[in-house]
Amino acid sequence: MNESQAANRRQFIKGSIATAAGLVALPTLASETISAPINLSSGSPGDRLGKPVASRIRFAVIGMNHGHIYSQVEAVTRGGGELVSFYAKEADLAAAFAKRYPQVKQAKSETEILDDKSIQLVLSSAIPNERAPIGIRVMRAGKDYMADKPGITTLEQLAEVRRVQKETKRIYSIMYSERFENRATVKAGELVKAGAIGSVIQTIGLGPHRMTPKFRPDWFFDRERFGGIICDIGSHQFDQFLFFTGSKKADIVASQVGNVHYQQYPKFEDFGDVMLRGDGGMGYIRVDWFTPDGLKSWGDGRLTILGTEGFIEIRKNVDPGGREGGNHLFITDQKETRYLDCSKEPLPYGEQLVDDILNRTETAMSQEHCFLATELALKAQKQAQTIHLNK
Repeated sequence: MNESQAANRRQFIKGSIATAAGLVALPTLASETISAPINLSSGSPGDRLGKPVASRIRFAVIGMNHGHIYSQVEAVTRGGGELVSFYAKEADLAAAFAKRYPQVKQAKSETEILDDKSIQLVLSSAIPNERAPIGIRVMRAGKDYMADKPGITTLEQLAEVRRVQKETKRIYSIMYSERFENRATVKAGELVKAGAIGSVIQTIGLGPHRMTPKFRPDWFFDRERFGGIICDIGSHQFDQFLFFTGSKKADIVASQVGNVHYQQYPKFEDFGDVMLRGDGGMGYIRVDWFTPDGLKSWGDGRLTILGTEGFIEIRKNVDPGGREGGNHLFITDQKETRYLDCSKEPLPYGEQLVDDILNRTETAMSQEHCFLATELALKAQKQAQTIHLNK
């Protein structure tokens, strides 16, 4: 790096930190909003600055068994997508969706959406083990696809999805919302790219969640249907590991899962962790369903990024130190420790995905990255040792 490049890098980092540090924190979210991992926006189309934008693509929804579908819709809408139709097998889910989007046509069948040549993109948050088969049908119908995570629940599904994606050249995107929909994580990506903490050595990703069994559907407790805790929740952390370390390949060093507390659900898993090694860095992942009711968020999600010249810690949803809202970023370098309020940072994923659909590019996420994050999660899940505690 020459002196001019170094000066530009320092200026970018200085400007980024000054801008973020000056933002005002969001007010505390209502308890009904933070009780589940769903990010909702105002529902009006807008670009990254919140201004209205013209429709650039037409998209639809097939399957909405998880509330993440609403943040998926909002992301694409912000990017210039127009939601034109939806289909769900479940009458109650369809009714709730129609109430939220009364202007959108309710299709009579999945086929009606697949046969509509004006639709370019289909979103789904169907039951996890149904998402890949839907995506395969979508791609074969000549459309691009965005699944909620986990977008694929078995290695066999992954092999078929890869084959059909290569054959059709369609986009198969998985919305790893802990990166794409978390403003502090987006900001961390900019800082790491600018060299703010040197070369990344390791990521530590923690994904705790609140259980609330009485609000969960039957499939939530069936490992075959949700894919297992590492496949499900852990997919976020594998995505972040690859993104921040720049790894293009990685191996699972060790993984373990268990159902240590909820024995009344014998097909459930409430704890999992993974150690992995990539060609660009190392990683540790822990996911669980033990967020206590005393926390004013569904989970104290954390990401620590260790570099050769410093480290970044992100508190995604809550700051136990007392700051309101989420999107908290702490950066420590060779000079000092600083706090960045990232609550107003832009979320570019939706706009980038729409660009990719129109231009046949890979700016939101490369297809190989999408599949590799899933492959690592599936391998860690498959080879995990089962934990048995004497409790």
